[in-house]
Amino acid sequence: MKLGILGTGMIVKDLLTTYDLLGIEYTAVLATKATEDEASALVDKYHLDKYFLDFDELLKDDIDTVYVALPNHLHYSFAKKALEHGKHIIVEKPITANVQELKELIEIAKEKQLFIFEAMNIHYLPAYQALKQCLTKIGQPKIVSLNYSQYSSRYNAFKAGNILPAFDFHKAGGALMDLNVYNIHGLTGLFGEPKRVNYLANIENNIDTSGILTLDYDNFKAVSIGAKDCKAPVMLTFQGDGGVIKIDTPINQLTKFEYINNNNEVETVDLNEGKHRLYYEFKEFIRMIEQNDVTKAAKMMEVSLTVSKIMNEARNQEGIVFDNDR
Repeated sequence: MKLGILGTGMIVKDLLTTYDLLGIEYTAVLATKATEDEASALVDKYHLDKYFLDFDELLKDDIDTVYVALPNHLHYSFAKKALEHGKHIIVEKPITANVQELKELIEIAKEKQLFIFEAMNIHYLPAYQALKQCLTKIGQPKIVSLNYSQYSSRYNAFKAGNILPAFDFHKAGGALMDLNVYNIHGLTGLFGEPKRVNYLANIENNIDTSGILTLDYDNFKAVSIGAKDCKAPVMLTFQGDGGVIKIDTPINQLTKFEYINNNNEVETVDLNEGKHRLYYEFKEFIRMIEQNDVTKAAKMMEVSLTVSKIMNEARNQEGIVFDNDR
């Protein structure tokens, strides 16, 4: 893979900590004038090849894949341009601001026979794969509850009138898009598309600062909580008539879990290999491209499309409208 990385933010810095294990052949970074020093430092620190301040120039460079790690509202436009220039794309979560943007990117990728991936690491974690297998032990699922609540330092600024992208409806922010998206991906990857969803959110300045999403799977129910205006101990539970699976980390950081049967016997599954959580997804993206595994790629994109539909419906119910929707 010859990769063009768009952005120099936290997620990019996270990825670069495991970069030497991925075997990426060539790397260029796109920065802005304001982040040029950061980009230069990253190139030096991680022995990358170069950085650019102009997207068109980067697209002319010797890259085959573009990783879009920009604010949410920019994902669609930059991904579309990369596809139109014949590049595979990896797009940070949430892949687009709305489902219509995603459908368009999928069509362009299909037409040009290019790969499109959402950088949602959950699906590639060894512990998540083990969780799928272990779910049979709880019998018939009854109640599933995922809570990812994290008080954001940006919320202080938000209350003071300084609205940063994570809380900005102009930039496709909010708790659903920033935190609850992980829960929804986790649920969709395990159980598929629900029959119905209902979103109840705390709305401030036209954005959801926290909210509770319920998902009806007919024979069991799921609750997905995401909050940026308050915190809670992380607790994920999968309750069935044969026992419960308990997780005490956000699902995107899953390395271990406990299965507790109805006799209170505990089985711990620990698959912490010491690798960064982003390692697994990028390793698999590289494999799918190199082996032209269009079947697996399409399966993963179907999950992303389902999640995008769920989040669109949730926002519509609470009247949360982004500039990208207009």
